[in-house]
Amino acid sequence: MRTFLRRLGLSLLVSASFLPLAALAQATNAFSGALQELLAAPERPFLHAGDSPQALNTLRALYVRHGFAPLWQQGGTPTTQALRLVQALRDAETFGLRPADYDAALIDAQIHELIAARVPSAARWAEFDLRLSSAAVRFVTHLHYGRVDPRACGFRLPTPRADLDAAAAVDRLATAGDTEAAIKAVEPPFHHYQLLKAALTTYRRLAADRSLAPLPAFAGRSVKPGGRYAGAAALRRLLVALGDVSADAAAPASGPELDDTLDAALVGGLASFQARHGLGADGILGKRTWAALNVPLANRVRQIELTLERWRWLPPFDTPPIVVNLPQFRLFAFQGTEDSESTVLRMDVIVGQTYPRTRTPVFLADMKYVIFRPYWDVPQSIVRRELMPEIRDDPGYLERNHMELVRGEADDSPVVPATLENIEALAAGRLRLRQLPGDDNALGAIKFVFPNPYNVFLHGTPAQHLFKETRRAYSHGCIRVSDPVALAQYVLRNAPGDWSRENIELAMSGEPNQRVTLSKPIRVMVLYGTVVAAESGRVFFFDDIYGHDRKLERLLEAEHR
Repeated sequence: MRTFLRRLGLSLLVSASFLPLAALAQATNAFSGALQELLAAPERPFLHAGDSPQALNTLRALYVRHGFAPLWQQGGTPTTQALRLVQALRDAETFGLRPADYDAALIDAQIHELIAARVPSAARWAEFDLRLSSAAVRFVTHLHYGRVDPRACGFRLPTPRADLDAAAAVDRLATAGDTEAAIKAVEPPFHHYQLLKAALTTYRRLAADRSLAPLPAFAGRSVKPGGRYAGAAALRRLLVALGDVSADAAAPASGPELDDTLDAALVGGLASFQARHGLGADGILGKRTWAALNVPLANRVRQIELTLERWRWLPPFDTPPIVVNLPQFRLFAFQGTEDSESTVLRMDVIVGQTYPRTRTPVFLADMKYVIFRPYWDVPQSIVRRELMPEIRDDPGYLERNHMELVRGEADDSPVVPATLENIEALAAGRLRLRQLPGDDNALGAIKFVFPNPYNVFLHGTPAQHLFKETRRAYSHGCIRVSDPVALAQYVLRNAPGDWSRENIELAMSGEPNQRVTLSKPIRVMVLYGTVVAAESGRVFFFDDIYGHDRKLERLLEAEHR
């Protein structure tokens, strides 16, 4: 960027001339008239098809505030702020955006044309000024809100937000002594967003490195520690480049590029890579690990860009939230409103299966109460599609699974006998099925409720063995947590009463269906990010389990047509 500014700055210094005050006033008036004509004209080439309906009003408000004076040139030359902004637009890829969306090349060419003309017309200056302002409005809007409405992806997030004054943001860019700081002020206020931006730069560089060739085709048999692998040299280069093993540790004992043994350094590097990609960290080069190693690094760049887009959809943390990242199968409970890893409670979770009807949705809601030893009210969809055949075929099914038929929606609604007539009423939806509290209850001993249209909640589970799996998409949509006691301590830390770990465990074996209302609701954010950049510098990639990356990719492509 400094080279670009020096080159243009020298040209501007040579081309600049000292105009008499009268001539300067005349030029300003001519600029103002030309600018107002452009804003009023039916054809507006400075706008893009995807711009919001408010974009033109924003531009008008911006120039009215300045009396239709130029924002990006002074004394017949582009301002330093203009040059810095144009460079930022040229570098839009560093934000996960496209320079073409901000007319970066066209504006750059306009600057050189204005310099070469020495005394360009007021109309040309007005066209340049307005196009740069329009690009700036688009740029700050995309950085703040993203380019795609999350509702188009099926995400239930609080949009559209109204927490950006785009005209004021562009005004700051036009006068800022520090353009980078002015840009950062409109970006998501999250530390991990900035970490992911840094990771994008790293992976873009890796994607351009032609020495990182694909590994040889998988031979059909896993390579275990100490085994021979023909692609060992290429594997070493890749693992060193990705930071999973140091160059010194990776050097083979028998000489560079010669050793084809899966030695201790490669095994350690593979285990690190596997841990970062949601795989079992066993250091064995199996089919899934080989496939992950051979994902083109350009694809990893795109994953990061898509996840940055989703970060922009999020509102700031006004209160400490609970965040579930579905592809990561992890829950994060924050102690404060900063996304700092040092103050976060983490635990594994199980999320919805990958079938369209059982996926866990992406949404925000407020947790309001906790239930100890809850009933499990079996959703009618599960009753109809999964349980009815067994209930009809096995007279002892309900009793053996501690289930009962209930007439009514309240917890104290009457229980009815499991007669053939009532079983058919259950199938027709006139009765409901619930499982009694107990060791085999599907919700475990605690249920965390944040009312939402999907009837999704957090809960425990008796199937603790499933947490040993790395890919944990097993539920019907609700989210099972690996440590419900620790989560209850976090959730109830400000609730009335003494909710120590001991008392929580007592409540888990106490009265059925005991409800505890929170003194303050806790925001729960069920999100979807296939990349996470950690404070340690490691970057974690996860499978696109629900295909949301692919859908967002299609929506962004449609925006560019």
